Amino acid sequence: MLDIIVVGGGPAGVSAAITARQRGKEVAVISNDRTHSGLYKAREIGNYPGFPKITGRELSDKLTAHAESSGAQMIAGKVNAIMQSDGVFHVGYGAEILTSRRVILATGIVQTSLFPGEEEFLGRGVSYCATCDGMLFRGKRVCVVCQSPEVEAEADFLESIGCDVTLVRPLDIRICGDTRVTSIFAGATEIKCDGVFIIRHTIAPGILVPGLEMKSGHIVADSMGKTNIPGVFAAGDCTGTPYQIAKAAGEGQVAALSAVES
Repeated sequence: MLDIIVVGGGPAGVSAAITARQRGKEVAVISNDRTHSGLYKAREIGNYPGFPKITGRELSDKLTAHAESSGAQMIAGKVNAIMQSDGVFHVGYGAEILTSRRVILATGIVQTSLFPGEEEFLGRGVSYCATCDGMLFRGKRVCVVCQSPEVEAEADFLESIGCDVTLVRPLDIRICGDTRVTSIFAGATEIKCDGVFIIRHTIAPGILVPGLEMKSGHIVADSMGKTNIPGVFAAGDCTGTPYQIAKAAGEGQVAALSAVES
């Protein structure tokens, strides 16, 4: 079991990982492909102390290299679920699960508008990970909503285990059912199904962590990075403005210190 899992490999997540490693903690950072991030694509960054006119790619490379040299495990993957049981956090990414005593959310800005019915039927036919939940729908009809390049691989997996798969473009979508999902409307067209897999590039923190307090799309955290859920901390852009690298790095350090001491 790890001491801390950091979700997100940007400035806040890397800062948190480095600080935790300096305190002798076993740390893993799980992050999407950083080459798709806004930081990586920035042509020039002029306000990060000590690195005038550095490109986003150069700074991202330096941050990652520093975290790796500290001994933090750097894992490429999309976190699709975070659950707690008996004081242990189970963090799912792809088809894998890691466990830790503490979790630091450093997801950056995740702007996600939920489809009608999505939250209502979460866990009752709505899923975000085919490799995690696909076997529950073996031999059944499922719809896969395309909002990520991973959608084809997810759909192929579902078909390989015997699901009847329909790909749905994310237009005017509404998920319907009674106690469980029974159909999805794509515009005026109703598609009967037993499950809906919504494949997004990232999943909003409020969905990842059941019960996490959110406000205006941001995680509610105190000055020490503590959220309303014991053992879960947050840092960086996901906690609110200003969206600045220096602020994110500072919050990552504070959240790690708080996690280490709690």
